[in-house]
Amino acid sequence: MLLNSVISLSVLVAGIRATPVKHQQRQAPAGVPDFVLKHAPVVYLHSSETYLPSDIQSQLSNSVPEVNYNEVPAPSPLDLNNVNALGGDVWITSKDDITKDPEWIKGVKPDGNGKTNNAVTAAIIVNDKGDGNVDAFYMYFYAYNYGGNVLGSKKLNFGNHVGDWEHLMVRFSNGVPQAVWYSQHANGEAFKYDTVDKKDDSRPIAYSAQGTHANYAIPGTHDHTIPNFNLPAGVLEDHTDAGTLWDPLQSAYYYSYNAGENKFTAYDQNTPTAWLGFTGRWGDEEYPESDPRQVTLFGQKKFAGGPTGPADKQLNRKDICPENGQTCILRDFLVPRSVGLEEDKA
Repeated sequence: MLLNSVISLSVLVAGIRATPVKHQQRQAPAGVPDFVLKHAPVVYLHSSETYLPSDIQSQLSNSVPEVNYNEVPAPSPLDLNNVNALGGDVWITSKDDITKDPEWIKGVKPDGNGKTNNAVTAAIIVNDKGDGNVDAFYMYFYAYNYGGNVLGSKKLNFGNHVGDWEHLMVRFSNGVPQAVWYSQHANGEAFKYDTVDKKDDSRPIAYSAQGTHANYAIPGTHDHTIPNFNLPAGVLEDHTDAGTLWDPLQSAYYYSYNAGENKFTAYDQNTPTAWLGFTGRWGDEEYPESDPRQVTLFGQKKFAGGPTGPADKQLNRKDICPENGQTCILRDFLVPRSVGLEEDKA
């Protein structure tokens, strides 16, 4: 009987350790809407992921600002409180040769509760549009993006870049979640909130693709050759599974966003805000042909340029999808199907 009790207790403890902290217990600053926390997504990182979520400040600490491949004057040390002093033509460039796989680009593995200890790896941005309409953006940062292999061949590896900002957005009406946007490469997918799988019955689940960190609503293999298609196989595939659980809320900065003033305000007075005003790139500039690290095949580059930051993610968008020339489709099913078989538009 005692043995059975001990075993039962062990199972219970293990289950608790593998579960994200309930939103009521989180250390989110005062003022963050409760529904933004209750319905915040959780992310499953791929079980073989090498490039894990990364501390935002660490990216600056391990980089120098460059323009046209030349270092330019900058505040020293460069940090989240002064990086906005740099111009929009600046690339935050790694001090190390990325092909040597320096440790800092590998990020931090979440612990058993999904927390990236000693690393702030996410930013939550709340845009209250009035009349009960709120868009909550959950921004995720990785120091490196491994672009993937065409036809599964490592010799055909393209689209790598230093710095990687991904995000989910949940759209609310009077505190009730309506839809979820999953960023994927140059586009993404939108789903009705009731359609997506959830953790704790309220938190949408995202599956982060190995290397590329594109966010998907289902695990498995995803071809992303053609925008608005999510086929189970193809020329250029993303791979997702229910690997390591990451709860970004536990290591995040929190902000409100005033679209009319284009202004970010931290919910906590100790949270840095200036970095959101940096309009340059969070990574190396695309390496030139003269750089021995660069490879070009069929017009595709092995190393692309780094991304812009959260402020450039259309935080005041009209539809659930950003405006990028692609049709905005609000899906009500999770099975990969072509755009021609889908009915609802956002």
